[in-house]
Amino acid sequence: MENNRNWAGNYKYSASELHVPETVEQIQELVARSSKIKALGTRHSFNGIADCTESLLSLHKLNRVIELDQKRNKVTVEAGIRFGELCDYLHGYGYALHNLASLPHITIAGACSTATHGSGDRNGNLATAVHSLEVVQADGEKVVFSRDQQDGLLAGAVVGLGGLGIITQITLDVIPTFQMSQYVFENMPLAQLNDHFDDIFSSAYSVSLFTDWKTNAFNQVWLKRKISDYEPAGDNSEFFGAMHAKANRHPVPGHSAENCSEQFGIPGPWHERLPHFRMDFTPSAGEELQSEYFVPRHYAYQALCAIDRIRDHISPHLYVSEIRTIAKDNLWMSPCYMEDSVAIHFTWKADWNPVGKILPLIEEQIAPFRARPHWGKLFAMPPVHIQSLYEKLPDFQQLLLQCDPQGKFCNSFLKTYIKDSYSSSPNQR
Repeated sequence: MENNRNWAGNYKYSASELHVPETVEQIQELVARSSKIKALGTRHSFNGIADCTESLLSLHKLNRVIELDQKRNKVTVEAGIRFGELCDYLHGYGYALHNLASLPHITIAGACSTATHGSGDRNGNLATAVHSLEVVQADGEKVVFSRDQQDGLLAGAVVGLGGLGIITQITLDVIPTFQMSQYVFENMPLAQLNDHFDDIFSSAYSVSLFTDWKTNAFNQVWLKRKISDYEPAGDNSEFFGAMHAKANRHPVPGHSAENCSEQFGIPGPWHERLPHFRMDFTPSAGEELQSEYFVPRHYAYQALCAIDRIRDHISPHLYVSEIRTIAKDNLWMSPCYMEDSVAIHFTWKADWNPVGKILPLIEEQIAPFRARPHWGKLFAMPPVHIQSLYEKLPDFQQLLLQCDPQGKFCNSFLKTYIKDSYSSSPNQR
């Protein structure tokens, strides 16, 4: 298989062949005749969650909008469409999605399957917008999971980790389009979160705090405000001890802000302000590694203070760390299941040897706060510990068995973190 690495270049896929189908019928045929197969999106995962020992199937050519239902406020798309592509379409018709990730370049199917998120106290992760999924199962037949069904299985299928089959269509809830503005402030002490956590994160539709962990302060605070909900207070020079940036900023200190979304309060459409980076530029810092951990919101300040205690180990190998809030959801394998959460993200320099040694140190510090890793990023937690954090895991295991009894979509990642616990599932006794 040519081009056998992920976006960051840190992971080499083990598949022997890559298929690029153009129709759902071709996907059905490929799945039916394959013994092992997995879907591949924009390759933005940093681990083996999308890998397969035999066949990979790219959804690159299934990237169309199928229908915009303006009566029901829903849009149906093919699973390979990227957020940036869909956003342009929706905005043109006066619609929006409730939230976006930092990067608009990722596919909708991949982002939803791994519980990828944006930021905002009242904003659930990207998968919470899913109304229904069409999935090609192991026998090549299509099945639909929908909120309209009474079985409640959509809550298990949305963050499916690629284990249920090949997602071919997704229907999303949409809302009326809106305008936003973005402000960046610099140098806010970590201690401000002790007394003002709720005030800080409720101050805008989407809030991101960035730090390189060289000091116990945040280098930058990014506030993305929905213009219709916000009346300027008249003074944007200071924010909880942080001062308004004097020039456009990139989240990574020292990098050019040319590729970043507009700042300084310049109004613009939602899809040009919610991501940190523009759709028409190569995102982020280039070669990098990523890790991310979710903690319950009420533990956030304690978890950050725990990480601060080992910042001297972290900062030499880090580009930047980002802190965001995510609203709770009811999706079985979401790290935010039934609990408002805070995500602590690390963008590392592309050197696995030191990063691989630092991750256990971080995980040891935040273990008392029930930290869960992002499914598509790098972590070192033992599988049995991760499994203990998901109360709906037995139900998800049952759903996997129902959709894929022979393990056609199972890979080493799922076997390690999900399927190894089948034998201990109460439903299997």
